Amino acid sequence: MHVVSRKCGFSQTLFVASLSPDGEVLLSLLSAADPSAKASSSVLSSWNPKSPTPCLWQGITCSPQDRVISLSLTDTFLNLSSLPPQLSSLSSLQLLNLSSTNISGTIPSSFGKLVHLRLLDLSSNSLTGSIPQELGQLSSLQFLFLNSNRLSGGIPPQLGNLTSLQVLCLQDNLLNGSIPSQMGSLVSLQQLRIGGNPYLTGEIPSQLGLLTNLTTFGAAATGLSGVIPPTFGNLINLQTLSLYDTEVSGSIPPELGLCSELRNLYLHMNKLTGTIPPQLGNLQKVTSLLLWGNALTGSIPAELSNCSSLVVLDASANDLSGEIPGDIGKLGVLEQLHLSDNSLTGLIPWQLSNCLSLTTLQLDKNQLSGSIPWQIGNLKNLQSFFLWGNSVSGTIPSSFGNCTELYAIDLSRNKLTGSIPEEIFSLKKLSKLLLLGNSLSGELPRSVSNCQSLVRLRLGENRLSGQIPKEIGQLQNLVFLDLYMNHFSGILPSEIANITVLELLDVHNNHINGEIPSQLGELVNLEQLDLSRNSFTGEIPSSFGNFSYLNKLILNNNLLTGSIPKSVRNLEKLTLLDLSFNNLSGDIPSDIGYLTSLTIGLDLRSNMFTGELPESMSGLRQLQSLDLSHNMLHGKIKVLGSLTSLASLNISFNNFSGPIPVTPFFRTLSSNSYLQNPNLCESVDGSTCSSSLIRKTRLRSAKTVAFVSVIFVSVTIAAIALWFLVTRNHRYMIEKSAGASSSSPGAEDFSYPWTFIPFQKLGFSIDNILDCLKDENVIGKGCSGVVYRAEMPNGELIAVKKLWKTKQDEEPAVDSFAAEIQILGHIRHRNIVKLLGYCSNKSVKLLLYNYIPNGNLLQLLRSNRNLDWETRYKIAVGSAQGLAYLHHDCRPAILHRDVKCNNILLDSKFEAYLADFGLAKLMNSPNYHHAMSRVAGSYGYIAPGKFPN
Repeated sequence: MHVVSRKCGFSQTLFVASLSPDGEVLLSLLSAADPSAKASSSVLSSWNPKSPTPCLWQGITCSPQDRVISLSLTDTFLNLSSLPPQLSSLSSLQLLNLSSTNISGTIPSSFGKLVHLRLLDLSSNSLTGSIPQELGQLSSLQFLFLNSNRLSGGIPPQLGNLTSLQVLCLQDNLLNGSIPSQMGSLVSLQQLRIGGNPYLTGEIPSQLGLLTNLTTFGAAATGLSGVIPPTFGNLINLQTLSLYDTEVSGSIPPELGLCSELRNLYLHMNKLTGTIPPQLGNLQKVTSLLLWGNALTGSIPAELSNCSSLVVLDASANDLSGEIPGDIGKLGVLEQLHLSDNSLTGLIPWQLSNCLSLTTLQLDKNQLSGSIPWQIGNLKNLQSFFLWGNSVSGTIPSSFGNCTELYAIDLSRNKLTGSIPEEIFSLKKLSKLLLLGNSLSGELPRSVSNCQSLVRLRLGENRLSGQIPKEIGQLQNLVFLDLYMNHFSGILPSEIANITVLELLDVHNNHINGEIPSQLGELVNLEQLDLSRNSFTGEIPSSFGNFSYLNKLILNNNLLTGSIPKSVRNLEKLTLLDLSFNNLSGDIPSDIGYLTSLTIGLDLRSNMFTGELPESMSGLRQLQSLDLSHNMLHGKIKVLGSLTSLASLNISFNNFSGPIPVTPFFRTLSSNSYLQNPNLCESVDGSTCSSSLIRKTRLRSAKTVAFVSVIFVSVTIAAIALWFLVTRNHRYMIEKSAGASSSSPGAEDFSYPWTFIPFQKLGFSIDNILDCLKDENVIGKGCSGVVYRAEMPNGELIAVKKLWKTKQDEEPAVDSFAAEIQILGHIRHRNIVKLLGYCSNKSVKLLLYNYIPNGNLLQLLRSNRNLDWETRYKIAVGSAQGLAYLHHDCRPAILHRDVKCNNILLDSKFEAYLADFGLAKLMNSPNYHHAMSRVAGSYGYIAPGKFPN
């Protein structure tokens, strides 16, 4: 442009440079960006509108003709609500990289005009809508990254026209439909990644076998089905095949053995059947072979020993049988061998000791027999050895003492005999020693104190004898100490009180005598204490009042005397108190009434308690089970009428008198609950006894009973029929006028009476919970129910799961309500979501949980995939720790068959919590195997490593 100026009578033309057209286009991007982004970004601050060209702007590259050929603003915070379509005017553009710039909106179809484009990267944003089919016109395109967005719709078949394309990344979106067969035309393609699209379905096109340049195929965490195409054997350059967590079925094609460049074969968590092809032994470059969580049968082919580069072999959670091939010992670089949860038989091959790089050996839950090879001691790098749930016999090899890197040994539930070798306690890194359920004998050696790293020492259900060594008190890191069901005798060493971090102490079913050491009160972190079924004498130490975290105190079947200490009132988190079958005496102290957290039970039977029931017992409003039988108690039982949560009561063999309460619960009790209390009487008003004449003459005749029963049944049936007709008509009219909502609480019967069983002290009522069951509070739905966010009057947030109604013909083994209560009532772990209690009436079942504020992992991945590594680590560690506890340390072990992203909840600090145990199963459940065949869901194992998708 030019302007004319006049000075001293002369005219002069001044030339002022203007911004080039490409620069004007870029300014449209700048004007659409967030104002704060422009102010804080050093990149955008260099974009000077007064420049003649944008060629000196950061993130911009120009040709010699000053045309913009590259626009790269990766990781620059733009915060765009949409991509400016004007960008398609950059007709010379060869590279467009706007990854991780916080862009939403759709991809402009006009981008199909950028015919010189070689790279298009819009990954890790919040883009929605479909992939424009016009992108199929970009004939020069070599790299297309649209991954980690919210794109939907199908994969355009027109992308098959991009014959120059080398990398196509569409993973982690919401794409649906199937993989177009036209993808087989991408002859230059090296990477095809479409995983993390859960709605992507259909079969894998056999035409993909034409992509002979392909090095990576990732389609994990999708709904793909059908078989793995045998044509994949043509992919001679393939290095990674990531096809896990899908609906893929059929057998593993033996043709995969032709993929000689294969390094990573991830086929876990699918529905694969058949045998493991011996042809996989031809894969001499494969480092990771993950086949776990399928339904593979047959034996483990010895040919796998030819995979000389194999580092991780995981075939756990299948139906494999036969023996473990000794040739596996030829795998010199093997670090992890996972064969858990199969039907393998025979001996543990001693040749495994030749795998000198082995760090993890997991053979648990099989049918292995014979002895543990002493040669295992040659594995100097071994860190964890799991053998639980087999039929292994013989002794524990002392050579374990040579495995100096060991931190976890689990040999539980076998047939091991002999003593525990002292050499094990020389291991300086051992944190978990689990030997439960064997036939081990001898004494627990004093050298146990040498293993200062021990966190869990679980030796229950064996034949160990002698006195518990006082040296055990030197284990300053011990959290779990299980010595139950053995033959230990002598006194309980007071030195145990030195283990200040101890959370569980269980020595029940032994022959321990003497007084309970008062020093145990120093274990201020104790959560469970079980000293039952021993021969303890003396009184209950008053120091037990220091157990502010204790939730279970079990002292039954001992020889304890004296009274219940008043300090018991300090046990604010106690849910179970069992003092039965002792020689305790005196009154039941009023302090018992302060144990408002008692939910599971209060058992004082078979002692010598006297006096009347304290009025303070009315505070036990969450108590489910109360047993006061076989004592010498007297007086009235009116106070028991206020215990509205009671489900079980026994007050027989006492001297109680007066009227029986007339509450609904007491009306359901049988006479067995009152036996040998001759002065108790029935009542109409709960205050006075009914007429003795009425009681004596009531329904003496069998004929009268039968006659009245017939009349009663007939009237009842008629009333039910009438009620049904009226209700159905009323419901029909409501649905006709307003429509019924299946997710609405109003569509179900929320009427009283309700059973409300909290597992701890809660500051709200059932009415407060029901008020929150509204559609606007729904935060998730799953196969077992719908979850509501519920804010209580005191400001506390909880999550309420309303379970779907159980079908009438559905077996109790798959009852989600019973499963979650049974499971979460038996376990506790920092990375497992806490069950606060439950509520139910005749048709509705509610589970109450801690509210986890950040939602689930699936939601996070859909809305924010730019997670830093610290956050990723927290999520991975939390999930892994929760699963490890369930599968390897929890007794009884639990199989969580529905572990997926939406069952991993995240708190405000992104720590992961496992949730939704509706599909989980207790491993020793009598219906476990049947339930396995009935319940769908993925097996709950986390295999090592990171997997591309």
